[in-house]
Amino acid sequence: MSGRPAPHPVLPPALRVPLALTAVLAALVVLVLGVRYFGDGGPGTVDARISDAAYGVDGPWRHVALAVDFLGEPAGSVLLVAAVLAGCLLLRAPRAAVLVVAGPTLTVGTATVLKSLVGRTIHGDGNLSYPSGHTAFATALALAVALLVTGRTGLGRTAGTLFVLGAGPAAGAAMGWAQVALGAHYPTDVLGGCCTALAVVPPTAWLIDRTAGRAARRDTGEGSTGGSTGRGPGGAADRNTGGAAGDGADRTADAGRP
Repeated sequence: MSGRPAPHPVLPPALRVPLALTAVLAALVVLVLGVRYFGDGGPGTVDARISDAAYGVDGPWRHVALAVDFLGEPAGSVLLVAAVLAGCLLLRAPRAAVLVVAGPTLTVGTATVLKSLVGRTIHGDGNLSYPSGHTAFATALALAVALLVTGRTGLGRTAGTLFVLGAGPAAGAAMGWAQVALGAHYPTDVLGGCCTALAVVPPTAWLIDRTAGRAARRDTGEGSTGGSTGRGPGGAADRNTGGAAGDGADRTADAGRP
């Protein structure tokens, strides 16, 4: 035994079933919206109503929207991920550190592929909009942080699920508001981005735990095998030494006989 504590799973066992169901439902939402707005170039009825209320903010709120939007840009997202990653390393949470990088990366990559497949545009043919990559990133990073907090604080199934499913969409809603207010996305793009993260991050967390668990079991097995091998030669040497000593004693006894 090494004496080191076992690493915390990045996906708490109590949350596996609820988040798996959430991931399936979120994937269905992404699919349905993608089919609905396939090749579309304008807002739907719901999009128009929400956009009319949120678009075109002025004064301080526009500065807030621009600041939030920056966190989803390449430079801002790198800084944000680096800060969270440093926190994970300080807490000695290697699995969470992997999720902080892998979760948003896979989520944004999935959103980028979906944009090309769906082909929905805003403000011209060159601006693919569904799903929102900014919203997907913000939701994915918040989900990773929420899973870390849940695992470290030992929240139960109900409290942990509510916390994770509250924190992720809340961050997505903040980023989504900025995207709609600045006219960069339709509200349904925002919903699609949030659901993309909900569909990608839980399976990614599960895969990280499974891969790390297999590696740990493999290392433990190799250590046990090495220990047995180490004992084998030693045992053989002891037996040989004991045999040699026994033979010498027998010869000495024979020499003393008449």
